[in-house]
Amino acid sequence: MQVFHKLEDVPADFGPALVSVGNFDGVHRAHAHVLQQIVSRSRASQAKAVAVTFDPHPTRILRPDADFKLLTPTAEKLRLLEATGIDAVLVLPFGRDLSLMTPRQFAERILKKRLHASEVHEGFNFRFGHKASGDMNLMAELGREMGFDVKVYPEMTLRGETVSSSQIRKLLTAGRVSRARHLLARPFCILGTPGRGRGYGSKYTVPTINLARYEELIPRDGVYITWTRVGSERFDSVTNVGNRPTFGADLFAIETHLLDFHPLELTPETEVEICFLERLRDEIKFPSVDTLREQIGRDVKKARRYFHLLKRASGNAGKH
Repeated sequence: MQVFHKLEDVPADFGPALVSVGNFDGVHRAHAHVLQQIVSRSRASQAKAVAVTFDPHPTRILRPDADFKLLTPTAEKLRLLEATGIDAVLVLPFGRDLSLMTPRQFAERILKKRLHASEVHEGFNFRFGHKASGDMNLMAELGREMGFDVKVYPEMTLRGETVSSSQIRKLLTAGRVSRARHLLARPFCILGTPGRGRGYGSKYTVPTINLARYEELIPRDGVYITWTRVGSERFDSVTNVGNRPTFGADLFAIETHLLDFHPLELTPETEVEICFLERLRDEIKFPSVDTLREQIGRDVKKARRYFHLLKRASGNAGKH
């Protein structure tokens, strides 16, 4: 997959292209559907399948006080986009110039002249141009004028719930990670490096790994059944997100207990990825370290049961 980091990076003879423009935050089930359609159609027409996205996310520029958190930072988003099979991603730097571009300028300069778009595929509620003044009716009108077809996709729902980045964000903020997993079509994961803990895990309870400070979206404080990848090894795990109130600590931490733990060689650069599968409980303050240890034992028992059932279900599925 080619990655262009500004409009000028796109070769003059690039195209023809089937294009989808969007933030693609989360690269969820609905995003994947649109991208798979343009990949399939591009193969049949010998065109390029291209996603156009933005960095930083426009909300961070247009609403700087919103404290907006991403589902997928740019590097992870590019990895997920590549997995859809598209040929190229154009990552447009979002700043004043781009935000002031009219819908016509956007269509003419980016879609027609630079990407030589033959088709543009977007969701029904896609908006573009200065102050989001362009809608899909205008896109279709511009397409007729500039020589590209426009394909509009209806809202995707799953068990009555809209598949969208904002809905997934709401679910994660409420701690509903298993529901978010359905809309994403994969577990919600965060990627970081080991952080420095206070030694509580090994000293008082169980061996743990702390994640270094993570700036993007994380699920609501609580205890979760997770998968944790440390370097190239993946462990079943239980993860606490929160402030560890039993110890009187007021510093936020993402702390993971690895099941079937064995000593690991960790460096400050080791990749640690935590994937959230199921919420176990709220984070609460226990009267003593002993009662906390007992609760962790119960959490681990529930997690082992969950993984046992998961493995059995996947084994049965493989027989059919």
